[in-house]
Amino acid sequence: MVGRTFGPRQRVVSFTSLRSASACKVSALAGVAALALVACGGPETPPPVAKIGGGAAQDASGPKKIGMLLPLSGRFGKLGQQMANAAHIAVPEGHGVTLDIRDTDAPGQTAETAARAAIDQGDRVILGPLTAPQTSPVATLVQPAGIPEFAYTSDQVQAKPGVWVMGITVEQQVNRLVEAASAEGRKNFAAYLPDSALGHALADALGKACAARGLAQPNIAFHTGTAESISAGLKTLSDWQARQDEASKQAAAATPAEPDAVNPLGSEASPAPASGGNAADPSKGAVPGATVSPASGTATSAPAKPVLAPPPFDALLLGDTGLQLGNVIDGLKQAAIDTGQTRIMGPALWNAFAAKLGALHGGWFAAPDPSFRNDFVQRYRARYGYAPSVLANVAYDTATMAAVLSQRPDGFSESSLLRPDGFAGADGTFVLRGDGTVARGLALFEILPGGGVKMASAAPRRLTR
Repeated sequence: MVGRTFGPRQRVVSFTSLRSASACKVSALAGVAALALVACGGPETPPPVAKIGGGAAQDASGPKKIGMLLPLSGRFGKLGQQMANAAHIAVPEGHGVTLDIRDTDAPGQTAETAARAAIDQGDRVILGPLTAPQTSPVATLVQPAGIPEFAYTSDQVQAKPGVWVMGITVEQQVNRLVEAASAEGRKNFAAYLPDSALGHALADALGKACAARGLAQPNIAFHTGTAESISAGLKTLSDWQARQDEASKQAAAATPAEPDAVNPLGSEASPAPASGGNAADPSKGAVPGATVSPASGTATSAPAKPVLAPPPFDALLLGDTGLQLGNVIDGLKQAAIDTGQTRIMGPALWNAFAAKLGALHGGWFAAPDPSFRNDFVQRYRARYGYAPSVLANVAYDTATMAAVLSQRPDGFSESSLLRPDGFAGADGTFVLRGDGTVARGLALFEILPGGGVKMASAAPRRLTR
């Protein structure tokens, strides 16, 4: 049986009703309707995940404690506090579930020591930590204990059985982009990316997304240098020289040759004027667009302008931001890569400065639908007086999910976590996979000619594993 996906206007189910509700009823917490269980099981058997829910801390009769590892001090203290605030909205006090929030950046404290303390206190699940370097040591503690971890990093390398990467990953973004581009008939993909961790992650994701759909492997190039080298690299990737040479040949073939005949009356005699022409000025009445040979007075056609063929790809993934993206945009023009012929694609990071990206009009990026977080933002603003960072979404979603599952008889079992239809939250629908990766329903945004974006395709409400 498939339940309902909660949206901003969905009926709210009270927190206390969870205790007596059927396991196949979609539920939310204390008026929090932004995240709910979407499915109630079905014919599909989820793949096994090592020891999830197998630890002593998963005793359903024990205290329902949610461990949360956040940087409440130091460099990321402000963000960490917003994420803690989001969790408090998701899990209000006095309803049988307790938040155990620990500062990973306090003096003498690390994510590993915070996780160890949370496990010792009997926490049933670990939310966090924030970064990839913190995630790995925490994973070595929670996996043997059979405690699920929902890390806030977006580095998919950290994903493993029992450890889910909950940040918006490049793999999720690229998968959505390739899915949409292939749906409109594009088959030849390429990428021009910075030689950086982000660039290589985008490249790997593009290769996997193309392979998953039976498409040819993409042609990928990386850059590290100046504006000149970026331009040269794009010309190489797009076969600009070969396209230029072929266009020049076709233009030359299309241009009529100069007449070889000599005026038999001599250079001092004037030929008969063309219809509507003038003997004194043979250029008058000439065919528009033609030139007149000074020696003979005969009209000749102007040379045809070379028209370059499209590049050998119809979709191009970029990864730069800021000033370097400006150099890439200039390089696209110099390499005659037309956004009207080639679908430009990029990371969700473009959303922050999309107003300046009119030169990439028609380009796409994938990101969560911002309308999904409206209910959460309203609650947050009402309580704390300001709007939270979008990075607080994941804390809100995971805390709500953890609290809902804590109240279910099957708790954090494999079948409960790996339900085929997943969950819906402030960042949209997501499905947990057995290998620690997460499928997400992202919206598709298209850059407008004057800058800014429009939603080209809504985020899907249902996902496949």
